[in-house]
Amino acid sequence: MASFSEAREQPARQLWDQINDIHAGMLGLSGVDMHMQPMAPNVDPTTNTIWFYTKTDAELVRMIKPGSRAHFCVIGKNHDYHACLSGVIDVRPDLAKIEEFWNSVVAAWYEGGKKDPKLTMLSMHVDDAEIWVSTGSKLKFGWEIAKANFDEEKMPDVGIKRHLQFA
Repeated sequence: MASFSEAREQPARQLWDQINDIHAGMLGLSGVDMHMQPMAPNVDPTTNTIWFYTKTDAELVRMIKPGSRAHFCVIGKNHDYHACLSGVIDVRPDLAKIEEFWNSVVAAWYEGGKKDPKLTMLSMHVDDAEIWVSTGSKLKFGWEIAKANFDEEKMPDVGIKRHLQFA
């Protein structure tokens, strides 16, 4: 369950931990008439970067231009954490990152393994994010809704929203 105290005190750490715990999120380019698509994130919190394996002939890769921006949206595995991140995205066939994040799931997509000629990486440097942490407790949710229905001045207290900026 996502922690309210961590969302208040260490929201950036919580964000990276939550992304590390999911299999995929939705990645899309800003200002491009193209649907978001599921992508598996590989995070480097020391540089505020998310890396994605992809193929050089993917439509997404062809649409990325210098200075392109992207959004990456995630829902935590317990459905009590939501985040939308934005930043500059580049095509970067970084051999060190290919090696660092390589695993058997990734290997299944590339016939030539780490040397596959179509293998490349996307690097999204996150500079902005919003997170929403909500209660996973049905009892707390119900209690807050009931209180708000008895007092029209009261809003249900079922979560936290935070805006984060990264360098």
